[in-house]
Order: sequence, then structure tokens, then C-alpha cells
Amino acid sequence: MTTTNNSRPIVLIPGHWLGAWAWDDVVEYLATDDTHAVAMTLPGLDEDDAERAAKTVDDQAAAIRDAIAEQGDQPVILVAHSGANVPVSLVLDRHPESVARVVWVDSGPVANGTAFASEFPAELEDLPLPSFDDLGQQASLEGLRAETLERFRTKAVPEPAPVLRQSVELTNEARHRVPTTLVCCSISGEQVMELVKAGHPMFAEVANLERVDVVDLPTGHWPMWSRPSDLAEIIRAASQTS
Repeated sequence: MTTTNNSRPIVLIPGHWLGAWAWDDVVEYLATDDTHAVAMTLPGLDEDDAERAAKTVDDQAAAIRDAIAEQGDQPVILVAHSGANVPVSLVLDRHPESVARVVWVDSGPVANGTAFASEFPAELEDLPLPSFDDLGQQASLEGLRAETLERFRTKAVPEPAPVLRQSVELTNEARHRVPTTLVCCSISGEQVMELVKAGHPMFAEVANLERVDVVDLPTGHWPMWSRPSDLAEIIRAASQTS
């Protein structure tokens, strides 16, 4: 598949509790110059799937690979928000040749053996969206209007427990050679790189990457809602330079 503006196809992956709908505003902005972008709902986040709570990171990685293949023969721009970093890291390990650039949105690659929540209680089958008071203690809600939060609450789907518990095995060093853009929102790029140098577990894997661009987009953890046009421009630029 080709695009009229010579950009690569873009595949947008939402974070926890979210479906393809989370990218609606970004897709709309990208479409203004015929940039080809598709958003996907990961396995386990489709509320109509009766077996969604049993989905795994492997299921999600396989679905991402299928979405990439549907774009044609050329490598794509893979955009990952927040907790999508675990399945996307697995895709980069298994299929690095299929990704021209990965854009991490307030996120980043994970290291071998990482699980989002390996000790998530065995008796629970999923994790519902927390109260916004609790969520705000974990991630910045800056820039989100009341109606946006209401839509988030209404459309959010509980995150499957297997996705939270599963650790990923990453062995392919080629994943480190995929060009990378870090879009830094809730903390600045300068702070991120300081954490990388300090070996902070959340960002340590960035030190292994060969080509990294750092872009600041000051806002909360959900820039696809708080600054969608600006995020779209960053993604569009990434698709044209890779």
C-alpha cells in the first residue's frame, strides 16, 4: 500500500483499557493530507468478545503483526501508547523488519523478562479502570476535560489479567536497531534521559537503542485527547522521515 504524500503506513496501538476509538482525533488530523493511519483494538479490549479476559500478550502481539501485514509489504510506523509497550516490544523482538520506526507515546520499550504486574492477584480475571482520583496518582490527567473523562469512563474495558501477569521473552538484538521516537508528555525528555542514564527500570532499555529521537509534548498521559493535533504532527513527521 502506498500513500499520496510518501509517508509510511501508520498503525496506532492504544494503552490499557482503550480501544481503537482512543485514537479517533489523531486519525482525523492525520487524514487531512491523506496520511494512512489505522488504529486497532487489542485482543482482550473488545467488550463484545466473550473470551476477552483470557487473552495474553502473545495474542496481542500476533494481532499487531496481522495489522501490520494488512498494510502491505513496506515496513510501518508503529505507534504505542502507555501499556501497549509490552506487546509492541514483543513485536519488535519477533518482527523487527516489519517496523520502520516505533513511536512511543509517554511510554518506552521494555526489557527482557518484563511483566506489567506479575503479582496481580490470581483470583482476579481483569483490572477495571480505577477511579480518576486513583488513576491521577499513577498518571497525569492534565489537559483532559470533564467530557473526555466521561467518555473514557464509559468506553473503558477492563484489562485482562493474563496481559498484566505475563512476562515477555526478548532475545533478538535487532529490536534495538529499529529507529525510535520517544514522545515525552507527563515528564520531559530531559528527565527521561536522566532516568535512562541512572538505569531506572522503567527506561533502562532505552540505553540499548541505536537511533533515538526525543520529542517533548508537554501535557498529561493521554495526549491523543489533550493535544491530538500536535501528536498527529509528530507522528506524521516520523512517518515521513523513516
